[in-house]
Amino acid sequence: MIAPEPFFEPRGTPFSEYHRIRALVDLGHTVDLVTYPFGADVSLAGLRLFRCLRPPFLRRIGIGPSLAKVPLDAALALTAVRRVLTERYDAVHSHEEGSFIGVLLASMLGIPHLYDMHSSLPQQLSNFAFSRSRMLKRAFTSMERFVIRRSRVVVVICPHLAETVRGIDPVVPTVLIENAPGSGDSPVEGSGAAVRRTLGFGADTPVILYTGTFEPYQGLDLLFASAMRVKAERPDVRFVLAGGRPEQVAAARRDAARAGVDDVVVFAGQRPAEEIPAYLDAADVLVSPRSTGTNTPLKIYQYLRSGCPIVATRLLTHTQVLDDSVSFLTEPTAEGFADGILAALADPVQARAVGTRARELAEAKYSYELYLARTRLACAHLSGDATAQVAGGVA
Repeated sequence: MIAPEPFFEPRGTPFSEYHRIRALVDLGHTVDLVTYPFGADVSLAGLRLFRCLRPPFLRRIGIGPSLAKVPLDAALALTAVRRVLTERYDAVHSHEEGSFIGVLLASMLGIPHLYDMHSSLPQQLSNFAFSRSRMLKRAFTSMERFVIRRSRVVVVICPHLAETVRGIDPVVPTVLIENAPGSGDSPVEGSGAAVRRTLGFGADTPVILYTGTFEPYQGLDLLFASAMRVKAERPDVRFVLAGGRPEQVAAARRDAARAGVDDVVVFAGQRPAEEIPAYLDAADVLVSPRSTGTNTPLKIYQYLRSGCPIVATRLLTHTQVLDDSVSFLTEPTAEGFADGILAALADPVQARAVGTRARELAEAKYSYELYLARTRLACAHLSGDATAQVAGGVA
């Protein structure tokens, strides 16, 4: 398995990679993971970890495309080549841009390749505001097409990516495996009381919680703009943001001050994954103000399992999983998002009903048993044993 990310770090794709490995091990496979020289070591029976060399002066790597990834991916490729020259493998399983390395190695070895598609590579350029170069976008588009057409099976994390794959090659098997297990544990009832005490909130303080990264596409500017209107009608409300690197938190504090809501916004900073369930239990409303992109945010699956009402923008990034029965969907405007938060606070009975239906959806559609079944199907396609029929919503 080739993973061009810091492994392990508590964020999107590394979470997904961890649970892919966990499922493969549970199904009886062994995995040699080739990854970046950053992140915490992970101990799983059946997993061996191989880190590439760290380029000089590079101490960390951020989320999304960057020039720093060029020497890192070159080092990653060299490490992967060394592995295939010393070990005999049944398949190559690669993530993100590591798939380009993966298909070349698989072709060289004459073994099948699985592409784990967490996002559309050309779309990343705009999502992360990395470049507007048409030439670079064409290069990423060509690389994506090359990888998909030379993979035995493609795993996607949301329906929109499945459509992208079918638009490139309608024949290649595509297996939808949502990142539900990788989103984190469910909250324990009552655990949020300690969080409220730590933050200085009373039991009756309405808490609006955001969890996740502070990347531009997450829509924190929209959240701060909407907070002004919420504050005007409910001055007792507090917005808690759990996440963000220190420099991102500092920038977000300035943005909140400019929006005039710094007195009702609390920054909890990056929290260990095991603390997030208690934060969820402390909340009255969970928010996802994402304003761009099409992939379902990882947090949504954990939000669903919490049973707490969710307010999210009515965009494809959310509506592939959420609808009006399990969330408060709003227009992606400050006014619309504020109305959604105020509606969830104004009618606790409806909010509880929405949260209950959300938890029931998570239990029915995003269980680990189904995740494992879809991983088994992807492996069957990889070995050539699966049919192309649709089963349980999986193509």
